[in-house]
Amino acid sequence: MVSPGDHDAARGSAPDPGGRDDRAEVERLLGRPARGAFTVVVRHDDGTPLVIRNAPLLDDGTPMPTLYWLVGEPERSRVGRLEAAGGVSASEAAVDPDELAAAHERYRAERDADLPAGHTGPAPFGGVGGTRRGVKCLHAHYAWFLAGGDDPVGRWVDRRLRAEAGAGAGAEARSPGTADSVRKMTALAALDLGTNSTRLLIARPGGGPGGLETLVRRNTITRLGQGVDASGELVPEAIERVLSALRDYRRDIEAHGVDRVRMAATSAARDATNREALFDGVEEIIGVRPELISGAEEGRLSFTGATRELDPALGPFLVVDIGGGSTEFIVGGSGDAVHEVEGVVSIDVGCVRLTEKFLLHDPPEPEELSASISLVDAYLEDVRRDLPTVGEARTLVGVAGTITTVAAIEIGLPTYDRDRIHHFHLTRDAAEDVFRTLATEARADRIHNPGLEEARADVIVGGCCVLVAILRRFGFDELIVSESDILDGLALSLV
Repeated sequence: MVSPGDHDAARGSAPDPGGRDDRAEVERLLGRPARGAFTVVVRHDDGTPLVIRNAPLLDDGTPMPTLYWLVGEPERSRVGRLEAAGGVSASEAAVDPDELAAAHERYRAERDADLPAGHTGPAPFGGVGGTRRGVKCLHAHYAWFLAGGDDPVGRWVDRRLRAEAGAGAGAEARSPGTADSVRKMTALAALDLGTNSTRLLIARPGGGPGGLETLVRRNTITRLGQGVDASGELVPEAIERVLSALRDYRRDIEAHGVDRVRMAATSAARDATNREALFDGVEEIIGVRPELISGAEEGRLSFTGATRELDPALGPFLVVDIGGGSTEFIVGGSGDAVHEVEGVVSIDVGCVRLTEKFLLHDPPEPEELSASISLVDAYLEDVRRDLPTVGEARTLVGVAGTITTVAAIEIGLPTYDRDRIHHFHLTRDAAEDVFRTLATEARADRIHNPGLEEARADVIVGGCCVLVAILRRFGFDELIVSESDILDGLALSLV
């Protein structure tokens, strides 16, 4: 196997002397059909693919921003473990930002040089991992480094993996990507530090290939995004609410012997200038520093979680994740590639942000509701422009608290029942009816609706404004409600 310290001889173009079927082997490693042309550029000693170089356009013309992909095992899983331990943030802090920006530009130039002469259609964007700045995906950086790229983040990953491999005898047996390590893994944990809620999923591999067996699933409304839109900062009491929830969650994590954790911070943390104060406290409690993920990454993780149990024949899917501070729109799942994301757009509209900005009376005044829906609709026009494939989606899938709460109210659930909400078909007429009911009630009356958690009562109308605007604008008669979302996507990334 090409080890972290011995990859130099394997860099560059790497024809297989054994004459194996590279496409079949790469598709086996990916677990799905390849959608574009590629070349194996780095191999293990036994000839199996380690890194592939992708064409800049897929077979259907869709731009492919990632030039180099890490496909080999156990390297892919080892890097995944490094990401789960906070490697994205750690690597970004460790490298010079100007050097990183220059690397992104070199990567972009190398990829774009492969575009057909005179190409005028959609083209890839960004640098390594499709971003222009910062660090998005350690796998992409390490793959470029192994293929000979001058990548400071790839070098950082290489040093970390070499240190891990040299920590003692039996490093190969401890490699997190081996089958033995997966079988021995007692449990894994995913945490989502959202604008409105702090959530935990503890699971273990099971339920078929790439599946999860849920052990614990918890949700606490902590309102991290309180006042962020106005001040640009997290208020101390909001930080403390999150830390308090995490102290409680830590007991579950320890009780289940969790040995892998991945934790994501989303919209409120992205917008806050003092997020490091939160991250310091979280790391002290959980032992892992949160990853500050982009709206696009948030969307991809939500899509993975939301579609993993759905029939591919229902695709293409439009997955909508209405959060507290942002809403993500993800299109994918064409043909048999049910988990393949084709485009993501994130907008800065969510239930907390709309409530704090527009819905200032109790109950909201008609003018406030109209202003909220008009703002959302203006953003949706941007979504249609930036994500044209949204019009090709056959099935709308909705995730997160606003949508699951509207479903619970429509069903009339006196107590939470995940099985009844998960994959419930919520019609547009029903969503509009719930919206009218909640929007015309004062909070004191609203809290008596079965299915509405009291802590969500003050922001649910803002969330409904987003939901009904989406249904009206995109013309869906119903949506499938999914209780699987970004948490499941985070957990699946650890399997």
